[in-house]
Amino acid sequence: MSMIEEALKSATDTKACVIGPGAAEAAADMFRGLFQGAGKAIVIEDPRTRAVAGDAVAARLKAAGVSVEEHVVNADGSDFHATYDKVDEVRNAIAASGGAVPVAVGSGTLNDLTKRASSELGVRYMVVGTAASMDGYTSYGASITKDGIKQTMACPAPLGCIVDSKVAAAAPKEMVASGYADLIAKIPAGADWILADAIGSEAIHADAWRFVQGPLRDSLRNPALCAAGDIAETEKLCEGLVMSGFAMQAMGSSRPASGTEHQVSHYWDMEDLCFGGKPVSHGFKVGIGTLASTAIIEFLLERDLSAIDIEKTVAAWWPDFDALSATFPAVFGDRPAHIARATSEMKGKFPSREALAKELSAVKSSWPELSAKMRAQIMPFAEVHAALKEVGAPCEPEQIGVSRAKFRETLSGVPYMRNRYFSLDLVSRLGLLPELLDRLFGKDGVWEV
Repeated sequence: MSMIEEALKSATDTKACVIGPGAAEAAADMFRGLFQGAGKAIVIEDPRTRAVAGDAVAARLKAAGVSVEEHVVNADGSDFHATYDKVDEVRNAIAASGGAVPVAVGSGTLNDLTKRASSELGVRYMVVGTAASMDGYTSYGASITKDGIKQTMACPAPLGCIVDSKVAAAAPKEMVASGYADLIAKIPAGADWILADAIGSEAIHADAWRFVQGPLRDSLRNPALCAAGDIAETEKLCEGLVMSGFAMQAMGSSRPASGTEHQVSHYWDMEDLCFGGKPVSHGFKVGIGTLASTAIIEFLLERDLSAIDIEKTVAAWWPDFDALSATFPAVFGDRPAHIARATSEMKGKFPSREALAKELSAVKSSWPELSAKMRAQIMPFAEVHAALKEVGAPCEPEQIGVSRAKFRETLSGVPYMRNRYFSLDLVSRLGLLPELLDRLFGKDGVWEV
C-alpha cells in the first residue's frame, strides 16, 4: 500500500487522490466514481489554467457523458487573489448551474475559492491541481481575504484530488519555488511539535507525523531539479505537499504542517504584505519564516537547558495576564487588530507561574534527549538558506519587501499571535527574547540591522 493510499484511509474529507504525469486524464473516472449519479459538472478555472488543463478536463468529462459548464474567473486574464468577492462570484456561478458538481482546475487561489464556495452551498467538489505551489489542495480550510484581512475559513477539503505533475512542472518557476518553501517549513515545524509534545502541550499524532515527515526529505532533496521543471522531482514535491494536507485532515489541525514560520507568515498576512505591487505568496512568506524558525531553534540548542534556574525564571515571569497584555501597545504600536488578536489568543495560552514551573521542569529533566531529537529534526540554517536560493525562492527578507528592522519587530510580536506552543514561546518564557533578537539582528547577526 502506498503512503497516499494509507493516508486516504485516515483522511476525513478526501476519498481519492491521483498524482503523476498525465494524471488529469483520470478526471472523468474520478468524477464518476466519487459523484455517482451526477450528470453535470461546472469547471472553475482562469484563462491560464483553462489552457493548460481546463479544456482537456472538460473534454474528458464530456466524453464520459457528463454535461459540462465552465466558469472562467477573471476572463480578461488580469491578476486576482482569493478575496471574498471572488468567493461570492464562484458561489453564485455554482448555484446558478443547476446542481452541477464543482471541479476546480488551478492551484491555491482557485482551489480555495471553490473550496469555500462549495462549503457555503453544502456541496462537495474535486480539484485538478496545476502547480506544486502550496499544501492547501488537501487541507481543511481556505485562505481568504475578507474585510482586508487574510484569514483561514472553515470548509472541507475536496472529495477528490488530482495533481498532474507534468502540468505542475511546466508552471511558472515562482510557483514551484513557493511550494518548495512551504514544504521545507515542515522541518522546523516538526521540531516545534517535538518540543510541544515534550512539555505536554500537544501530543504527537503518530500517523499525522509519518504522513508529513515520512516523504519530506526525499521531496526536498533536489531543489535545482524542481526549479528546472524536472517532472519526477516535481512529482515528489507534489506528493509531499499533498501528504501535508492529509496529515492535517487526519489530526483535524494544522499542527503537523505549521510552526513558528507560519505564524510569521500570518503576522504579515494581517498587514497585507505586498512587494512590487503584488501580494507576497504564502510560500515565500513561510520560507523567510522558516529561516527565522531554524535560527530560533539553533539558538535554543546552543544552551544547556538542563541547568535552568526554574525558581529565578518563574519569578521573572508576568504575575498575571493583565500585566502581560499591558505591554501589547508597546509591542505592536498603532495596530489595533494585532493587539486584539494577541489579547484573544494569549488568554488561552498564558501560563500561570505554577504552570510555567511545570513546563520548565519538563524541559529541564528531558533536555539531553529532547535537544537531541530537535537537533536531528532540523536542517542547519545555512542548508535551508542554500536550498531556498537554489529553488529560486526568496532567502532574505528584503526580497519580499520586509526590512530587517520590520523583521525584528515581527519576531517580537509573533509569540503572542497564536494559542499554540512553539519554540519561540520557550525563548520568551525563559526571558531570552531580547538576547535572541540581538543575536539575529545585532552586530554580526544573520540579519544585522
